[in-house]
Amino acid sequence: MEHIEIKKIVEAALLAAGCPLSLDKISELFGKRSGPDRKALREALDALAGDYEDRGIELKEVASGYRIQIKGSMADWLVPLWEERAPRYSRALLETLSLIAYRQPITRGEIEDVRGVAVTTNIIRTLLERGWVKIVGHRDVPGRPAMFATTSDFLDYFGMKKLDDLPPLSEIKELVVDGVGSGLPQVSPQADLIDSLEQNNKGPESLTDGAAERNSSDKSSGTVIPLTNLEPS
Repeated sequence: MEHIEIKKIVEAALLAAGCPLSLDKISELFGKRSGPDRKALREALDALAGDYEDRGIELKEVASGYRIQIKGSMADWLVPLWEERAPRYSRALLETLSLIAYRQPITRGEIEDVRGVAVTTNIIRTLLERGWVKIVGHRDVPGRPAMFATTSDFLDYFGMKKLDDLPPLSEIKELVVDGVGSGLPQVSPQADLIDSLEQNNKGPESLTDGAAERNSSDKSSGTVIPLTNLEPS
């Protein structure tokens, strides 16, 4: 099969799927018929990424696979097309999500110890319903509290391939502290939260297929997940 034909099929599949496709899933489209190998598929994906460099869309690899999406710079122009206003999340929910992302696995009580206030059941329910977090076990202490960790849906939603793509805490703290100058709201309580994270951070743990893989978030730089006024992409 010619390279151009492979690229067309891959592009059509990514547009039709409505969700990220893994390399294995793309390969399945060709069945047993002398289809392309994984190297040829990656070459087709690389070619598509190159085709989109000067366009309003891009090929993005996230935790679940590859997807075609609009570029962030195009979002403001497309707002009129979205009938439903994107939901905005409370500071409490975002702080809770940040703690789970950077200190997973973590219990509700441990989140409350860092934040200094109770975590409402509604916050946990919302994160679970969104598919951003999941229960990965129970702490071996009295009461056996549930331990929470982020999911591949969380990584997909925020455009990350792995937890190493989380920005360093120091990078987020600079945004929070300099919020006034950068147009972000001033939120000094969040600076205190980040100080606490930096002092106690154990680094994110990637929990894939039931196995925990240690990852260091302090060695990466990626798209910053704002701690305030976060809207879905």
